[in-house]
Amino acid sequence: MYLYSFEKLNVWKESVSLVKKIYQLTNGFPPDERFGLISQMKRSAVSIASNISEGTSRNTKKDRAHFTTLAYSSAIELLNQLIIAKELQYINEEHYKSIRELISKVTNMLNALRKYQLSQ
Repeated sequence: MYLYSFEKLNVWKESVSLVKKIYQLTNGFPPDERFGLISQMKRSAVSIASNISEGTSRNTKKDRAHFTTLAYSSAIELLNQLIIAKELQYINEEHYKSIRELISKVTNMLNALRKYQLSQ
């Protein structure tokens, strides 16, 4: 089976892992958050991976870097939502730290990818 270029990127693989963790984490949120914080967190997480993949299909380095920036922005949005979930006591400190570390890893990788894209 053919692999598209985004499927080979470690940052995309890590972002998919993040999506899975967010889906698992939000399963424990109160049901009345289904259309609020749960939905927002899932969409932000999916947006990271989606923007990475979409960016690989673009023709110019500036356009590719733009989608990497959008992925980074979604990661920061997700971090904000994670902080709110912790403040609302929907998650414990251990889950918070674990997901935050993964978000940091993904944002660092996105920064490196963006620098590479602009240098080509």
